Amino acid sequence: MNLLNQQVRHEHFGDGTVVDCTASHVRVRFPVGEKRFAFPDAFGTYLSLTDPETARLVEDLKKEVEKKRKAKRRALDKQRAEELAERQRELERERLLRSQAFSPASQACFWCDGEELEKVFAEWRVFTGLRKSGQDAGKPVRLVRMGNNSACLITEREQGMAEEDRRIAGVFLADETFVGKLCDDGYIPGHPKYRLRFSEEESQRLLFWNYYCDERYPLNTTWNRGRHRYFHNIWMAQILRDVVSLRAETEGEELAKEFFQHFCELNHIDGEKIPPPNGSLIRQKAQAS
Repeated sequence: MNLLNQQVRHEHFGDGTVVDCTASHVRVRFPVGEKRFAFPDAFGTYLSLTDPETARLVEDLKKEVEKKRKAKRRALDKQRAEELAERQRELERERLLRSQAFSPASQACFWCDGEELEKVFAEWRVFTGLRKSGQDAGKPVRLVRMGNNSACLITEREQGMAEEDRRIAGVFLADETFVGKLCDDGYIPGHPKYRLRFSEEESQRLLFWNYYCDERYPLNTTWNRGRHRYFHNIWMAQILRDVVSLRAETEGEELAKEFFQHFCELNHIDGEKIPPPNGSLIRQKAQAS
């Protein structure tokens, strides 16, 4: 806006003439000398324009500038609030990680198939699912037992395959910063290093029901509903130990060993004293014999 040579009035300095105007300041020549004011803030506060039409235009500009400033302040306040909330979440996460109590079943197994299976291994994260009922219906399930010591076991059962033939397709450790209690989006992110996807041959030799057992129904091999189950720490250690054996003298042996050792350390498991698997399939065979 060009205000050059516009006539203005100041309460103390009297009448003056605008001699310079920028986007942020205006300079006015008074009988006592030149004075510099903030633009457009000074108009309507310290300065008043003699010309009514110009005064109206400046007032409209002033309102527009103030509107933008308020929007900027709101955005800044929102950013600060989000940063504070994130910092509080980080502090809570750190507190929970330090005070984490180890559950004997802080692992989880998931039923994935089709496109979802490929997505899990492409992104190395798994969705816990949505609550079906209650006041939190429709919200992501929080697996509160899980933390940075937990592993996610990915299982699959192809169409037409018997449930007892359910296979283990892969496994990954949760990211070091993961805390189940604070998981709002339902996704468990994988550790950047400790992640294994099994070949078809490996998967066929890693049957889920050789390890998993519902103690209430020890001979049952049924997964009636839901996409996940909590999984005992020892069972997960048994699987990782067997993977080490499967990958002996292969390219994947070293990572399998590191994964197994790291998992045992995180979960306070003596890798030399892990019992053999005793899942439902093994119990069925034992009873049959």
